[in-house]
Amino acid sequence: MGDSEERDGCTKPNGVQKDDVPSSLESEKGREEAEGEEDEEDQALSSRLMAGTDEDEISGASLAHVIKGTMWAWRRSFRTAKNKIIRFLWPGSVFSLGVTVAGINAIRLYDVTVFQPVASKLMVLEAHLPFRTYMAPTSVTLCAGTLTGLALFMITTLSRRLLLRQVLNYRAWMYETGKKQSKLTFLWGLTVKLLAGWSPSLYSYQGCLPRMPVPSLKESVKSLIDSLEPIYAHDPEKLEEFKTEAKEFEDTVGPKLQKALLLRSWWADNFVSDWWIKYVYLMGRSPLPINSNYYIMDQGYWVPTSKPCARAAGVLYQLLCVRELILTEELDPLVIRNTIPVCMDQYQYMFSTTRIPGEEIDTLVNYPPSKSQHIVVNRLGIFYKLDITDKYGRVISPSTLEQQLEWIMEDAKYRVESLSENERLVPVLTSQERTTWARVRQEYFSTGVNKETLEWIESAVLVIVLDTHSFPDLSSRASYLLHGEAGSYWFDKSVELVVMSDGHMGLNCEHSFADAPVVAHVMEFNLTYDVISKLYEDDGHCIDVGGYKTPAYDLRSKPIPLQWEVNEGLADCIARAESNAQKSIDDLDLVLFDHREFGKGAMKKCRVSPDAFIQMSLHTTYRKMYSVPALTYEASMTRLFKCGRTETVRSMTKEANAFVECYLDKDTSMAEKSKMLREACSRHAIMYKDAMNGLGLDRHLFALYVASRGLGIDCSFLKKVLSIPWTLSTSQQPQQQIPWSPSCNDPKFYMQLCPGGGFGPVAEDGYGVSYMVPGENRVFFHVSSRKSAPNTSSAKFVDTLSETLHDMKDLFC
Repeated sequence: MGDSEERDGCTKPNGVQKDDVPSSLESEKGREEAEGEEDEEDQALSSRLMAGTDEDEISGASLAHVIKGTMWAWRRSFRTAKNKIIRFLWPGSVFSLGVTVAGINAIRLYDVTVFQPVASKLMVLEAHLPFRTYMAPTSVTLCAGTLTGLALFMITTLSRRLLLRQVLNYRAWMYETGKKQSKLTFLWGLTVKLLAGWSPSLYSYQGCLPRMPVPSLKESVKSLIDSLEPIYAHDPEKLEEFKTEAKEFEDTVGPKLQKALLLRSWWADNFVSDWWIKYVYLMGRSPLPINSNYYIMDQGYWVPTSKPCARAAGVLYQLLCVRELILTEELDPLVIRNTIPVCMDQYQYMFSTTRIPGEEIDTLVNYPPSKSQHIVVNRLGIFYKLDITDKYGRVISPSTLEQQLEWIMEDAKYRVESLSENERLVPVLTSQERTTWARVRQEYFSTGVNKETLEWIESAVLVIVLDTHSFPDLSSRASYLLHGEAGSYWFDKSVELVVMSDGHMGLNCEHSFADAPVVAHVMEFNLTYDVISKLYEDDGHCIDVGGYKTPAYDLRSKPIPLQWEVNEGLADCIARAESNAQKSIDDLDLVLFDHREFGKGAMKKCRVSPDAFIQMSLHTTYRKMYSVPALTYEASMTRLFKCGRTETVRSMTKEANAFVECYLDKDTSMAEKSKMLREACSRHAIMYKDAMNGLGLDRHLFALYVASRGLGIDCSFLKKVLSIPWTLSTSQQPQQQIPWSPSCNDPKFYMQLCPGGGFGPVAEDGYGVSYMVPGENRVFFHVSSRKSAPNTSSAKFVDTLSETLHDMKDLFC
């Protein structure tokens, strides 16, 4: 059957199969009527396309094809096993292992005077081998040599790992200014290269990454007070109160809590990360949408195809290819400057992960590949289970995925007529406060059809929403990706792919399993291939990569519609959840600002970090609007350490405050303003590097607080400082993480750049600001706030920010 025939057959409605209709929707008599109305041609087309029952196609399944499929499955298993062995042996290799064993055996077998002491030791080992009396002399010699070679190799490998871990603690390279590095840093980099070896697999560096250090208690307390001075400059009594309490904490319970953290740091992979995930995310009881989940967008003003099923299939296929690289550990680990490795631990949770609600604490569950060979598709409120691998374990080709998604869209048109509003809105339960959702889940989703459907959704690789909306502007599209409409997203899933009717797409991501740069890295593969490869035909349909198309007879099943049973009690829960979700949606105020006047190229003329320049512009903007400084959170990664996540940079420093006051003073010269800008940015750059190097204060204070709770100590000081709201919560998104991606400065990609993503405000009366700097001439800002807050407005913030950036051009020198 040709491609056009299959596509036509897929878009033709196939009718509702009687086994697909739940008893709660249709009586026995209704089933018989539906069965009688089914068109024979529709049944035949459905069987041919989705179940592979066409006799002509089955006859084409030659023995060679079956062998080829079986060999592919074996090759995949071999690749997975091979990379696990590589990880086990790294930084050694199979080759170096072979050389070591062969060398030891050669020393014993060949009489070389210089190696006689080693050979004599091997002879002693031979004499103590068990079963030597049952072996030939040569076999005994080879056995002893092989065992010695293996032992020597493992000792050398473990020594290299331990030495590499110590070497990677060197951090002076990050603080060096200028383009030329010091001789010490050059020698250090060379040492890292020699110790690390070549061709690491995805997780090879994990055993060599250093553990994150526990910062000095004295330094953290001092940095805390320094960060509060500009915030409480207008209230000296409050500031003095903080200083007194800080001194008391440092002299009393602080040292005891510090010792507890030091002990923990000796045995834990990371002294704070697992606590951060548990207490900040999984024990958080707030609803996930807007409060915790974040979004990632696709290209800003361009789509590779306007056909939603084709776009969904193309993106899905690319994501599944990256998933294969993660499962087989063939994805290249990220390294800074082609030398310094970062932690890749979060990648294992990217797919097939769900956050399960609990009454007091949620659970993060990652399903093994054996239980997660499907995705779930949501169309018009109807969920479908769709296999993403054929019966040999191969990822289904893009064109076949597209056909199946088209079938789902057509089938949903007819099935939705019998779908009640409550069934369509079941996903809105995931937008509730977590304890409420946990109780509803336990009561109504623990047995029967609801339990089965829930298991399929939670074990899926990911969820796709084939949405019916499209949006004329970036702000509306970004807002929709963050919250959807009530009942359209399953917020518990690690990754939810939302495809809109015009071909645009994006991700809604749960936050506890991984931070945004990890998901953005995986997403970047698809966005890059979109612009450098031809993934779609001229008519918008998918092109099969490598020319391979999954034949119908290799599919395991056609898409299966999933059902819900909604009784009166569950319907009431859904109605309350929908009302609360809609209030939250209506309260969000999000504006995406595409700043095109200049980018980091112009900022560098001030000889300052572009990130620091943007932070100063945000501080200036806030001061213009509210006349007071804002306690500001800027996220920084700590993935230079094992299992590192994030750290906070408190970018409203005394230097930043002095610059803002100086800049807004009309009587101050431009030269003085430029000088103050460089001082503030220099301080910011050092703080950012300190945070990356595990010397930040906020995770330290958080860990001290958790330790105090564990030791039964009621520390009001820590409770107070950790409860101060972040008026400005900011984050810079990584521009490019794939080294072979084309340059963002190339004019032909100007309309194809991704604006990045964003999140909701942290404080009720504050702002969430995410920004991306794609190339030299542009900056995207995602600004969020709440309409219910009396004094916030994202539109006004963006207008003031635009004005501030325009005025700050005068500082370029």
